[in-house]
Amino acid sequence: MRLALRLAARGIGHTSPNPMVGAVVVRGGQVVGKGYHRKAGTPHAEIHALEDAGDQAQSATLYVTLEPCNHHGRTPPCTEAIVRSGVRRVVVGCSDPNPRVIGGGIEYLRSQGIRVDEGILEEKCFRLNEPFIKHVTTGLPLVIAKMAASLDGKIATHLGDSRWISNERSRRFVHKLRHSTDAILVGIGTVVADNPNLTTRITGRKGNNPLRIILDTHLRTPVDSLVVSDTKESQTIIATGPKSYKKRREALESQGVEVLPLPLVRGRVSLPELLKNLGRREITSLLVEGGAEVHGGFFYDNLVDKVYLFFAPKIIGGNRAVPMVGGAGVARVAEALVLRDLTMRRLGDDIMIEGYMKDSALFKTISTRKDSAGTSL
Repeated sequence: MRLALRLAARGIGHTSPNPMVGAVVVRGGQVVGKGYHRKAGTPHAEIHALEDAGDQAQSATLYVTLEPCNHHGRTPPCTEAIVRSGVRRVVVGCSDPNPRVIGGGIEYLRSQGIRVDEGILEEKCFRLNEPFIKHVTTGLPLVIAKMAASLDGKIATHLGDSRWISNERSRRFVHKLRHSTDAILVGIGTVVADNPNLTTRITGRKGNNPLRIILDTHLRTPVDSLVVSDTKESQTIIATGPKSYKKRREALESQGVEVLPLPLVRGRVSLPELLKNLGRREITSLLVEGGAEVHGGFFYDNLVDKVYLFFAPKIIGGNRAVPMVGGAGVARVAEALVLRDLTMRRLGDDIMIEGYMKDSALFKTISTRKDSAGTSL
């Protein structure tokens, strides 16, 4: 199963809106077939592994990180191919979380006389597909907040200077995050101040560029900004208020940008409505790289699932320096938002903290999954 997980990870950035899945065929204690899901609309991991095994799949064991599908989608059911292959036993990492199909693949295989063991390295298999799981269970994308700050929690000086707080290793990690997510979001303030292109740069290979989302209530995005003029590598959606701003809208749309009018809440674009819209587009993950006010909106509407915090060994100081999360904040410490399941990692001199928001639907689902790494079969 660990090998299947490593194979599945090869699909990072390529399978959405499908999950990443790895599969291994074992016969007589030897690996005879391997495969992983490479891209939505193409054969699933089980099919690649069974084709790799060929006739050796007869009486073999198939290890797969996610419950095999038992329904017709873009491809035929994997369960039928498993039965035809002659596999006698299937070991499943975690069940399919889709409420419409959960358990169906396992039930079908058992009805065909195939032994099925499930829940093997379940938590690891589950975490591999957090975006898929959030989207298939809620219709909304996984929301990931990324922030780079000094040790005193500042993301920019009082003049707005923020380049560069984090080091190069941290920035390389962030580009890998971009590669693995469907969309990236910033506010109009970031566009005006930094003119970012919000694309992915990975050393030695071409990374996937996420869909770019700009929060711009009053449609102030400059036509000559990179997110507008540089549309060859990635599309841009500008989420704005319901007011038309006809001339500005026409100028932006003439550059290939989509202008998306949404309702306003407290004078700002409704973030819940934006997430619903993205979910309907099969956007399964959203990386929020906005400034303090954008992060404040997402955090205090309880829309964030996962957080990556990069702390550099620097002190910026000052009452007017920009904090990580803006807005009014909570009135009492007891009301503070809580992170759980934290992990820490050194990236050169920087420290990265990864964690989940305690009240997010994703974290509550994760907390019910127990890692079965020690299970003996």
